[in-house]
Amino acid sequence: MAVTLGDVARHAGVSLATASRALNGSARSVTEELSARVRASAAALGYLPNAPAQALARSSGTTVGVLLHDVADPYFGGIARGVGDAAARDGLLTLVTSTDGDPRRELQTIRMLHAHRVRAIVLAGSAYSDVTAVRELDEALTAYEAQGGRVVAIGDHGPLYDTVHVHNREGAASLTYALAQLGHRRFAVITGPWRLRVSADRLEGVLEALGEAGLTLPEGMVQHTEFTREGGKAAMARILDTAREHGTPGPTAVIALSDICAAGALAELRDRDIPVPAGISVAGFDDIPLATDLAPALSTVRLPLTAMGESAVRLALRERGATAQRSEVFAEVVLRDSTAAPARD
Repeated sequence: MAVTLGDVARHAGVSLATASRALNGSARSVTEELSARVRASAAALGYLPNAPAQALARSSGTTVGVLLHDVADPYFGGIARGVGDAAARDGLLTLVTSTDGDPRRELQTIRMLHAHRVRAIVLAGSAYSDVTAVRELDEALTAYEAQGGRVVAIGDHGPLYDTVHVHNREGAASLTYALAQLGHRRFAVITGPWRLRVSADRLEGVLEALGEAGLTLPEGMVQHTEFTREGGKAAMARILDTAREHGTPGPTAVIALSDICAAGALAELRDRDIPVPAGISVAGFDDIPLATDLAPALSTVRLPLTAMGESAVRLALRERGATAQRSEVFAEVVLRDSTAAPARD
């Protein structure tokens, strides 16, 4: 049976990533002591280095891989545009892959991009809350980086990677403060699926602001759904139906923590002949181009989506440092026609 790199790592008493760096010529430094130990173990076991892996470690490819949840979603489309523009300016090709927010598919894609020796991988989708999924993804990305690849995350994927850090929590809190200042006291929230960390971050911002205002969300007034128009429409229906079933006043303001979900919420309110904002105010998050085309125009939290993608490429192409770097992205509340002061009860 052929000797594997894992065999060498175990014999030398080092991690798989360290063994790979020592033998494959990675740009990441390994101390001479560790390098000598790994080479000695390789010689003792008769290990034959993997030629493609060495080529990856020593080369600078011409492709940047972009992993996102849904290329049809304007949020991800804006980011992908920024990555593509910045990569093209440096003579690089962009390879965009949709993972549908499935960590198993994301893991498979990372391994494929690794095998194709892409120069960098940009993680444009949200990180996951599942501990096992995160560990498997980190292991695959560590192996890729050990052979010379670069990883940049947009959003919170942990301290291992260069990061375009988006202030999601602060943006959601600021939006909630703004609506409370208009006089709203009865809120409902449409947020994303539990498996995505961005859902928790944005919801925490809302809850933080409501708590400071002395407000709470009644049962059924927080709805988790996919970040889709259909998900937002169904969540809005559940909010209205819950209020009716409990015989309680419904919300005067609904915060949908993505603009696509907000578009669905507006559609459901329109189907039920509930005027916006006279009956219920609706706000979104992201400020995708669609936000100004909706009727009424959507209040939201603006993120510079194209600039976020460009920042990711700049981090990917920078000289590798000993510690991960962060580029900060701040959110801005934009109030439009979909929100107003609540009608008097």
